[in-house]
Amino acid sequence: MATIKPFKGLRPPHDLVERVESRPYDVLNSEEARAEAGDNEMSLYHIIKPEIDFEPGASEYDPRVYKQAADNFRKFQEKGWLVQDDKEQYYIYAQTMNGKTQYGLVVGAFVNDYMNGVIKKHELTRRDKEEDRMKHVRVCDANIEPVFFAYPDNSVLDELINRYAATAPVYDFIAPIDGFRHQFWTISDDKDIATITEEFRKMPALYIADGHHRSAAAALVGAEKAKQNPQHVGNEEYNYFMAVCFQASQLTILDYNRVVKDLNGMSSEEFLKALEADFIVKCEGADEYKPQHLHEFSLYLDGKWYSLEAKEGTYDGTDPIGVLDVDISSRLILDKLLAITDLRSDKRIDFVGGLRGLGELKRRVDSGEMRVALALYPVTMQQIMDIADSGKIMPPKATWFEPKLRSGLVIHKLG
Repeated sequence: MATIKPFKGLRPPHDLVERVESRPYDVLNSEEARAEAGDNEMSLYHIIKPEIDFEPGASEYDPRVYKQAADNFRKFQEKGWLVQDDKEQYYIYAQTMNGKTQYGLVVGAFVNDYMNGVIKKHELTRRDKEEDRMKHVRVCDANIEPVFFAYPDNSVLDELINRYAATAPVYDFIAPIDGFRHQFWTISDDKDIATITEEFRKMPALYIADGHHRSAAAALVGAEKAKQNPQHVGNEEYNYFMAVCFQASQLTILDYNRVVKDLNGMSSEEFLKALEADFIVKCEGADEYKPQHLHEFSLYLDGKWYSLEAKEGTYDGTDPIGVLDVDISSRLILDKLLAITDLRSDKRIDFVGGLRGLGELKRRVDSGEMRVALALYPVTMQQIMDIADSGKIMPPKATWFEPKLRSGLVIHKLG
């Protein structure tokens, strides 16, 4: 069963939130962060991308950079740009994209739940990326940015959230980059806090939607601190890390598409003919064509769009991995025909996710940079949960969640 707790969040004053908040550290590079921060000394990028305080080209892994993160975090608190709440509480964070709002509960997730598999993952993590985030958590002694969880739909929590959503939020702004609305409420009522804690206790699992490296880093640092503390009793703040938990049915997963540099020595005609072994191939013309359902793909080649329908028998409907379109396309197109076997390292392939859509695929092929594009139908949250429950791992580059969480609305200190 899932264990969570409220915490004393560290937050910007209402009138400063739009100066402090930022995009997550891993969706932009150092130069983009430098440009977005500009001359705004309150930007959270000074804590989560502190290399922007050094000369252009400075490595984000430089020991000076981690120290700068801690110095800046301390400065933000000293100057009152971040202020800690007096009481342990939960928070509600709402995001509105294209008229649809999803509501997340900001909680302290239990380190042991991550270690023993109550918090379930669906992606592999890389040790170097884990270590980078671990250094950041250690030096700041805080979870500066939240991780992104999903939980099974719950009518009690739904009703509680809706009650708060009908009141005036503490924060309410439109983010300048994505144009999405972000709102935030505090839950300080003891009865409501107890209800949330109890409802999570009934849940057999929580699911990492986005932020596998942050989750691993936060949990590993918490376990590390427990081991190093001879007076450890189990209720210390470092036993928990900050997560925003959304009802699974509210989440939006967008397509995560592929562009490839060449046809592995084949002509266009040979490639299309080879596809017919495993797919029903149909030319859809010059207008953008989006896959309409699972197991249908769209292909862009030589100025035309094609529908590819996976034939019966090319996938195992009882296998939570084998039934995925990312697996079907990897096996039958990328590996079998194009000799791309490692999606993480092969330089012949790139990925286009999120809101950029089919127009970006067309642009990259028409420019001559890429030879062919492949669009996939989005993975569902139920598929992700099924895979996590089975203990298996999703293929790489399978999910793209949107909107991304904004950072800096609330921070969790470990001490």
